[in-house]
Amino acid sequence: MRTFTIIVLLALINPVNAQNDLDTLYANDKKNVALFFPSAIRQGITGASHFVFTYNREKKQYFGLLKAQPGEESNLLVVTDDGKVYSYMLKYKKELPKLNYFISTDESIGMEIPAKVTPKPSKEKKDSLEKRQEYFQRFAEYLLKSGKKQSKTKRKRGIKLQLRRIAYNASETYLVMEITNTSGITFEIDFLKVYRISGNKKRKSSFQKLEIKPIYTCHMPSKIYNSQSVRLVYVLPKFVLGSKEKLQLELQELNGSRKVLLKK
Repeated sequence: MRTFTIIVLLALINPVNAQNDLDTLYANDKKNVALFFPSAIRQGITGASHFVFTYNREKKQYFGLLKAQPGEESNLLVVTDDGKVYSYMLKYKKELPKLNYFISTDESIGMEIPAKVTPKPSKEKKDSLEKRQEYFQRFAEYLLKSGKKQSKTKRKRGIKLQLRRIAYNASETYLVMEITNTSGITFEIDFLKVYRISGNKKRKSSFQKLEIKPIYTCHMPSKIYNSQSVRLVYVLPKFVLGSKEKLQLELQELNGSRKVLLKK
């Protein structure tokens, strides 16, 4: 806050040269001039001591009071609770043209903290990401063509979910899965999620379920037609299950009640 105040004071040393197009507020030592802001006042400061701007610092309020002693013109800077900044020129005047100012957000000169601009990824970074994804795809295709190393299967209402293989490569874990539909109707996929689970579900205090989100998917279908079987690969950040942990796959039907849970 101290740094911010110093910067403000430096900006106020020569207010006339700073911004000549600011609106002017008039005040004197006989009457209070009320300024009503669209958001609560967080900070207000004048550029000269013969102008005084008072507001409630203990309880957030939307208005402040301006008074002035005779002297040279100055300026007022106000920051509201929503981060908007308002700035006005100040002049002493014996006869005040206005006692109450209802200020709109359109009068704000900017934000205290500029909106963050998300930088576009550099060409080098983009190329690196594309190469990484190409590698994921090549290794996933290799696993799909390789023979079945291990298998865990769960069937429910004509839908079979099979974990064919878990492979580790570099800093990633590859799950090779297969979905088969013999239910007689098309199975539309809402999601296929992977979880690490530990503890007993009946004892909620000890049960933990942590989703592991894939960083790449290969041949993930949106639907499985009757009598169709589809193999796919999830590429996940590398993980190793603890002695009391299990892997759970959860396949959910879109706009339907069919769900298949496979634990390994």
